[in-house]
Amino acid sequence: MIENIIDFISALSPFWIYVALFFFAFIENVFPPSPSDVILLISGSLIVSHSIHYVPTLLLTTVGSVLGFMILFLIGKQLDKKVVRAGKVKFISIEALDKLESWYARYGYSIILFNRFLPGTRSVISFFGGLSELDAKKTFIYASVSALVWNSLIIYLGIIFGRNLDVVDSYLSTYSNIVIAVTALIILVYVVRYFILKRKRRLK
Repeated sequence: MIENIIDFISALSPFWIYVALFFFAFIENVFPPSPSDVILLISGSLIVSHSIHYVPTLLLTTVGSVLGFMILFLIGKQLDKKVVRAGKVKFISIEALDKLESWYARYGYSIILFNRFLPGTRSVISFFGGLSELDAKKTFIYASVSALVWNSLIIYLGIIFGRNLDVVDSYLSTYSNIVIAVTALIILVYVVRYFILKRKRRLK
């Protein structure tokens, strides 16, 4: 799969390669899942072959990542918590909201700072960060640092391994699958707990 993606992207002009990199970095936060990390690895190989350059690649992918993150953050920020607590948003339980708010109260902006290192949860972190009414400027700064560090790391790995992206991809896929599995398990627990509590209320 990676080889096919490399062949497809390599056939594009540098302009469209940069556009594709920005698009995948942006879309991952808004409509996950997206192969943005794999695309970043591939960009490292393209940098080695001089098809594109390191600095614009890092800047464009970072801007795309932060822009997508902040859009969901602002959507969450515009959503009134009173609406959620009234039970009008079916996919968000009051218990989940309370738990997430306690996490943000305990760990603060550290969650935003490390969001890029938690594949599969980035959209959730940005949305609930806004819903928890975190400061937009601080969130933007921490999200930018997180995206810059993560993107530079993945691009650097792509440069080091060059055409041997399957090695890096296997480790990255394993890491991502573990995080996604844990996240899915946590969500499942909260969903089951929500329906159990709802059933108990009906029986009272």
